[in-house]
Amino acid sequence: MNRLAQETSPYLLQHADNPVDWYPWGEEAFEQARIQDKPILLSIGYSACHWCHVMEHESFEDDETARLMNERFVNVKVDREERPDVDALYLDAVIAMTGSGGWPTTVFLTPERVPFYGGTYYPPEPAHGMPAFRDVLRAISELYRERRGEVEGTAKRLEEALGRAGLAAPSAEPLTDELLRDASRGLRSQFDPEWGGFGGAPKFPPASTLEFLLRMHLRGDEQALPMVTKTLDAMAAGGMYDLVGGGFHRYAVDRTWLVPHFEKMLYDNALLVSAYLHAWVVTGTERYRRVVEETLDYALRELSLPEGAFASAQDADTDGVEGLTFTWTAAEGVPEELLQPFEDGRSIIRGELDEELRARLFASREQRPKPLRDDKAIASWNGLMLAALADAGRRLDRSDWLEAATRLGEFLLGPLSDEKGRLYRTYREGRAKNTGYLEDYADVAHGLYELHVATGELRWLEEANRLARLAVELFADDERGGFFLAPVHGERLIARQKSFDDHPTPSWNSMLAFDLLRLARIYGDD
Repeated sequence: MNRLAQETSPYLLQHADNPVDWYPWGEEAFEQARIQDKPILLSIGYSACHWCHVMEHESFEDDETARLMNERFVNVKVDREERPDVDALYLDAVIAMTGSGGWPTTVFLTPERVPFYGGTYYPPEPAHGMPAFRDVLRAISELYRERRGEVEGTAKRLEEALGRAGLAAPSAEPLTDELLRDASRGLRSQFDPEWGGFGGAPKFPPASTLEFLLRMHLRGDEQALPMVTKTLDAMAAGGMYDLVGGGFHRYAVDRTWLVPHFEKMLYDNALLVSAYLHAWVVTGTERYRRVVEETLDYALRELSLPEGAFASAQDADTDGVEGLTFTWTAAEGVPEELLQPFEDGRSIIRGELDEELRARLFASREQRPKPLRDDKAIASWNGLMLAALADAGRRLDRSDWLEAATRLGEFLLGPLSDEKGRLYRTYREGRAKNTGYLEDYADVAHGLYELHVATGELRWLEEANRLARLAVELFADDERGGFFLAPVHGERLIARQKSFDDHPTPSWNSMLAFDLLRLARIYGDD
């Protein structure tokens, strides 16, 4: 067992038996890097990540690779869901160095935590244009020992570039309707008219974009609604959407939404409940209402925790095989016309299932092993689910959903808050830890606001108002506007960042702006 055995994150605990001498992110690791004059190997991932599991099995469980890592590096493992500030910073560094990013994120740092080289997944042997991980380890170690000046120069340039992201001046352009029309036109240029969504493969569920287009439709944009309905229909056809058990997988590797990466994330399902719900409100399409019901049934069945919160994810793999729980063979009683080939003789279900067939297949599937569940509760993702449950409970007259939403609200303001009323980031097995980040405050305030609207109880509105105002106090950049990701009392990284992108959860800054606008309207507070 290594040091990760003392952690609460299921992702970190998965690596506690590795022969790698892992450290959690913290001063102990950085001090060792300074004392030993070794570079830091930072590996960032999350428990439901398929390629994270692959790299662990191929490299971190391999004795020779672990020996090389232990001899030449101080090795630090981070759960990106626990530390979104660390993840955002070093993912930006990898993107700056390579032009792309993803997980696992593999970054090499100086002992001062400044990056100088990085990438994502590395195979154990050269493949698909990627070098072998052991070759990378040797090359980086030699670079650090023999060409220190070059390393320090690269690190200095990257540190300056990362710092500039938080120093951007606010725009002087007026906020006009033309900005919205330009955004809608830009989306039309990227729209896939055959299969919906935006761009080609892989395709991620664009929940925030669909919400925007629904609002543009109500503002008179005649081309907005067809983009929404085409995308919602295609996503719900089966594959990325689980027709048997409800809920959405993480994303599709193709442009037709058929073959997913099979992890199921709480935030995707919360955001897509809201998107399908609002599309049902606008169009009256019964299929959208059914997707809402099936997805919330899935979340309450598979992700509910005893304390009233929701687990963060289900794994992509079952018994080491991707998608094993969710794929089928013709011998298992699925009509042949519903089966689309996947791999290893297994298939994905796509098409219309009547209720009798769906119930029979679900009962059969319940006998199979299930993927591992990451049972830590994350404040922001639970805030998004709170909003979805409250909004859907109100609009669809489901008292059971409103009861679940109320329990969740109590959890967020109870076990997931400290004695000063500040939010923690995560909770697992009775332990709340890590400071709350901007997205935690913004998303929880959003959820509490929706709970107030759904129930009429003043308490939830007052708490939404308190958290939003506290967020301004903790995260605001009074000089340049906007809000930093980490609070003023949080750990000082090499750069203090802001984020304005949906990735894929709503931009932390835009969600807080949304909260503040609605609260300003209610409280009459300019």
